[in-house]
Amino acid sequence: MTPLPSQVPPEGSPERWPWLQRLRRSEAVATDPWLEALEQGALPVASDLMAVLVEKLDGAGSVRLLRWWLTLPPSSEPAVLAQRRELLDLIGRRRDPACAALLRAAVAERPDPALLPLIGHQRDRLDFGLLEQQARQAGPSPWRRAALEGLAVGLSVWPQAALQQLLQELCTDLDAPLASQAVDLLARLPNARRGLELVLDRPLDPGAEARARRRLAALPRCPLLLVVHGRAGGVVPEELQALAGELEQRRRAPVRLQTLSGNPAQPETAPGPGQPQRPLTLVPLLLLPGNHVRHDIPAIAAACRQRGPLRRLPFLGAWPSWQGALADELAALAQQAASHGLGAPPLLLHHPLEAGVADRYLAHLERCCAATCQAAPYTATELEDLALAIRGAALPLALAANRLTESLPAALGAPLLQRRRFRTLLLDQLGALP
Repeated sequence: MTPLPSQVPPEGSPERWPWLQRLRRSEAVATDPWLEALEQGALPVASDLMAVLVEKLDGAGSVRLLRWWLTLPPSSEPAVLAQRRELLDLIGRRRDPACAALLRAAVAERPDPALLPLIGHQRDRLDFGLLEQQARQAGPSPWRRAALEGLAVGLSVWPQAALQQLLQELCTDLDAPLASQAVDLLARLPNARRGLELVLDRPLDPGAEARARRRLAALPRCPLLLVVHGRAGGVVPEELQALAGELEQRRRAPVRLQTLSGNPAQPETAPGPGQPQRPLTLVPLLLLPGNHVRHDIPAIAAACRQRGPLRRLPFLGAWPSWQGALADELAALAQQAASHGLGAPPLLLHHPLEAGVADRYLAHLERCCAATCQAAPYTATELEDLALAIRGAALPLALAANRLTESLPAALGAPLLQRRRFRTLLLDQLGALP
């Protein structure tokens, strides 16, 4: 037998809840009598009944019920308004193009902030402009915050670049609660770390600033895989191990080292059971575009992509900041050498490379650093000749200790990672990665 509106037990009756459960489980419910009873005011409106009824409606029925709610007479009684908000939250959850059109028309006709989150719930990409306009425009705070809530409800469907720009602007708003709401929403975007860092560079309300700093501190960083030369047998020099350890403490995320010598086992970069998979960042800590950069790094990247998402950085020697540090270090060494009467052009010593790409890179490096690049083979005889040829400032293009730096310690000094300038640069830039 089809349940009818006249059969609903009154509120407060012990029979009401079991009756509503039977209505919920009933497969054949004719909804027209229920909608007519509501429209005619013959059915007392209650949230428990409405929660069951909305499950029985198709798209046309949902539009009809929403239209009924929109035509309710105005009221200023707090209890009535609270009940209507509760009903709207139930009624407007149906995702349907006709419901979306009705909500848009209602927003244009009546200034009710409760409608804006429901527009976001429809998850129609075309509604971004409407919600963006309502969030930006000068007006009552509840209206703007409701628009921001609508953006939060449909977060994944909006154009990400435009959404991030909007949220960054709202983070600096004079409305402190709105700014804090924008901070929370910005922290949910895919590139949240970069967005929060940009926001924190601007003047913010103290509460919003504190919130942004908490959100930034709570964001997990991507694990790093640092690819290095290593030494015979895959041994990792101590300075590289120390760098990885300090980075791991700074980032509070895994930092692994993989050497290109000794054919070591691949490090484990996949997340553990139950952990979210963060993209892996591959950082080739290699200084020259030799065979390792051109052949081994692409192979390592391909293997990593089979295990999950990957972000791959250029090799270290291609970073403009690194080239600038080389130039500054050589300039300081050249000044020191000149004070001792040694005025020869500074040298950048590197292991021998094949012609082609490497030649063009070395020519570029000479221009950047105002130095001469010179190949330095590891053979004993040529090292003796090289030591005699060094007449001024010289810098080894070696990140960590190797045979070249150990054979000519007096002429070359420490490898780059043992020098404060380069170690600080790597810690700062790798530590700031997402």
